[in-house]
Amino acid sequence: MAPDCTPFERQLIEGCRKGNPQHQEMFYKHFYGFTMAIALRYHPARQEAGSVVNDSFMKVFDRIDRYSFDETFKGWLRRIVVNTALDHYRKLAKHAHTVDPEQADSQAVTLEDSVISQLTAEDILNLLQHLPDHYRMVFNLYEIEGYSHDEIARQLNLSVSSSRVYLVRAKEKLARLVKNYFPNHNERFYP
Repeated sequence: MAPDCTPFERQLIEGCRKGNPQHQEMFYKHFYGFTMAIALRYHPARQEAGSVVNDSFMKVFDRIDRYSFDETFKGWLRRIVVNTALDHYRKLAKHAHTVDPEQADSQAVTLEDSVISQLTAEDILNLLQHLPDHYRMVFNLYEIEGYSHDEIARQLNLSVSSSRVYLVRAKEKLARLVKNYFPNHNERFYP
């Protein structure tokens, strides 16, 4: 049994492997919140995140027979949602005007990284919604998912240096957002 599956979840997985529509519906409802939380990190517009979730579930139902109970189920499911979110981003990026990282706004920021590291997860997730798409993607993949810059560059069709620049710019923008949304950050972070 997968280390993170309850007996109910294992039953849902087995039912989905058999193509049972009732199990698929229960599976969808059971894991909807988990998958939506991941999708919203990458696509803050609820409609786009909903498309990511729905496409992710279609992929899960198509590939669930490949899932091995040796690995954590939520880790397997998370990878599918993240990859689907990246697919959506790449589709949208094709049609959007991209910004050259060397020409992006690079105002000096005086806040230290430690300020951002002391925010709650909810604070950071709310602030991430204010980042440009390419900054948010790189930040999520590097800081939250643990991808390397080489992996991010391959996933997003960027150069490794662009991935690094986007991460730096994302942190700079987050620092400015912290300064704007948490004006008393000095009292909060530097007692």
